Amino acid sequence: MSQHLLIIDPQNDFCDLPTAALPVTGACRDMARLAKLIEQHGPALDAITVTLDSHHRYDIAHPAFWRGPAGEQPLLCPITLADVDAGRWLPADPALLPAVRHYLQHCALFVWPPHCLTGSWGHNIHDGLNQALQQWECQRLRTVQYLFKGLNPLTEHFSAFEADLPLADDPATRFQPQQVAALVAAQRVIVAGEALSHCVASSVRSLLRHLGTDFARKLVLLSDCSSPVPGFEAQAADFVAEIRQFGAQISPSTALFA
Repeated sequence: MSQHLLIIDPQNDFCDLPTAALPVTGACRDMARLAKLIEQHGPALDAITVTLDSHHRYDIAHPAFWRGPAGEQPLLCPITLADVDAGRWLPADPALLPAVRHYLQHCALFVWPPHCLTGSWGHNIHDGLNQALQQWECQRLRTVQYLFKGLNPLTEHFSAFEADLPLADDPATRFQPQQVAALVAAQRVIVAGEALSHCVASSVRSLLRHLGTDFARKLVLLSDCSSPVPGFEAQAADFVAEIRQFGAQISPSTALFA
């Protein structure tokens, strides 16, 4: 049986480390268990895909993109179309006002601390997991597939496979079948990563939306290798219940190859 490991955003900025921008409680333990799985059962894994949240500091969901009436920047707050129309928050570049209004007509927006900035420590893969991935490449004589998502500053990109609002002039923001061809070909797709409530849920839902809910029958979510953002445990539980209903399996990493 061909087995493909899909790891969503296993990056330092999402790990519960002292300098992480958006730490997820339990993420370091998740990454350690995932690394152990790869080290112990690497020969059984035919392919590995790792997605990487990849942002500029100037991004629609980061403070630098916005200005308040006194020049202040937002942080850890939503911005709505009503906020923009009332002048409470406006894009720092006035020329982007039409694009921003269009975005907010279709999508909710929350301003996060700058995170997973390309080239930064926070963008890097958790060290222990990265070592396991490098060893797997040498052991299996094949390469890990890395998918970068989030580089367009004009749209959020929670899903690894499509932006929240795909943009007509940027194919990287739209679902691309060739990116998931190896997942489609696999007999079992093992899913792990951060955060369960956000990017893991959004990525899997994209796959089911475009590939059909029958795709869920080949999914195995590693319950001990993915954690929700604190305060979003209910959303994570709803996601797990949803994919279980479609036929996905939920398993701890220790039982996967038992």
